[in-house]
Amino acid sequence: MLMQTVRPNIVQAIRAFRVDDLMSAAQDLGHHFLYANLAEASSKPEVLESIAKAFLFPAHFGKNLDALYDCMTDLVNKSGAQAGFVLVLEQLPDNAKFDREAREQLLDVFRDASDYWGERKIPFRCFYSFQ
Repeated sequence: MLMQTVRPNIVQAIRAFRVDDLMSAAQDLGHHFLYANLAEASSKPEVLESIAKAFLFPAHFGKNLDALYDCMTDLVNKSGAQAGFVLVLEQLPDNAKFDREAREQLLDVFRDASDYWGERKIPFRCFYSFQ
């Protein structure tokens, strides 16, 4: 099985994995599969808005990194028991408006969310690619 080769709580480049295979693996495990294609986003606000739309965040989402963390952790945790998560952030921008520092800050939120779920023994795997 695909996920047996991937640590249960990790944020990593998608590399050799295919999105369809990750989606199938998540379904087989009964995990949530969240996918955001960020090809049209070029700035931090656009990236956050695209993620919010793709992940169906509530209308009151604050469109900042703290709000992203809250939506990925506390909000979901309050909704009940969770089996696990597989996320794909495809085509993260790589430009002056969304530079390496901005990407690392965004990925740090997902790393922190992975730690949060890891403490609760819930698998949280996030895969990403760059434009």
